[in-house]
Amino acid sequence: MNELSSVVNHSVMITIFVFVMMLLVDYINVLTKGDMEKALKGGRSRQYAIASFLGATPGCLGAFANVSFYVHGLLSFGAIVGGMIATSGDEAFVMLALFPKEAVFLFAVLFILGIIGARIADKAASLFKIVPCQECTLQKVHEEECHCFEPEVLKKFPKLSLPRYALFSSLFILLVGIGMGIVGPQTWNWQRITLFSLLLITAFIVATVPDHYLKEHIWKHIVKKHLWQVFLWTFFSLLFITFGLQYWDLEGFIRANMILVFLICALVGIIPESGPHMIFVMMFANGLIPFSILLTSSIVQDGHGMLPLFSYTVKDSVLIKLFNLLFAIVIGLPLFLLGF
Repeated sequence: MNELSSVVNHSVMITIFVFVMMLLVDYINVLTKGDMEKALKGGRSRQYAIASFLGATPGCLGAFANVSFYVHGLLSFGAIVGGMIATSGDEAFVMLALFPKEAVFLFAVLFILGIIGARIADKAASLFKIVPCQECTLQKVHEEECHCFEPEVLKKFPKLSLPRYALFSSLFILLVGIGMGIVGPQTWNWQRITLFSLLLITAFIVATVPDHYLKEHIWKHIVKKHLWQVFLWTFFSLLFITFGLQYWDLEGFIRANMILVFLICALVGIIPESGPHMIFVMMFANGLIPFSILLTSSIVQDGHGMLPLFSYTVKDSVLIKLFNLLFAIVIGLPLFLLGF
């Protein structure tokens, strides 16, 4: 029972952290709207760097931006490949919560590999005469005027929207729970202080964003689409590892079949979904797998980033996935065999 309570507590803490970080990334993204598109008009080397940087930023927003640029003809085939190599989806937030130093190092490596992979992919596309989807450049994606700071919204109190009340209530309960030690660490250590401070910042954002931003960006996208998935995948991954280590020789099985785990992580990364990669994140956090397996999985998988591209062109999406799978094995397998 204590193990289950610990798993629930850790899952809640990680989910809170992920929610706050996703909110902050989205908030900053809206504040700096339009700057990246202007920067892309400077040759392929700049495209590679920007696409890989966007991909390496935590979450799926960078990948979504890359897809938007690609379908408007602003990125080459290699650049979108590099962006997806660098992308590690919502799991990036979980990695920052569990092992921040290793996570930042991983993001830096993925950024560099994204640039290298982008250049190779464009050369391969030229060699094999791979032409990016021509229809993509004709797509017109509607970009609604959006801002994220409107403190006058509180003047509407008490006639606030239901999502705003729901978020305020949840944040209040979490702040009280963390303050009393019911949720998270029992003492006022750096984790508890950080979590409490981040929730106060979140409360400020929820209080000052306009209704459109609250409903479309926070409620519909982050809360309804991502948050429950992050919690469930985190909970079941932790549950599997906790009880696997206690009642089954999970560590012995993994160490005896490490090459099989390597191949599985690469194949699981093909799934265009945030979540399946979480098990490898948790395994690495518990010291069950080496860095090379986490890196391989991160190269192949791209969270939800590929889903919008599938709606535009299945052919390009499949080619990107195949290239990233081969690239991940070429990079990851030697590192794995060398013991990294």
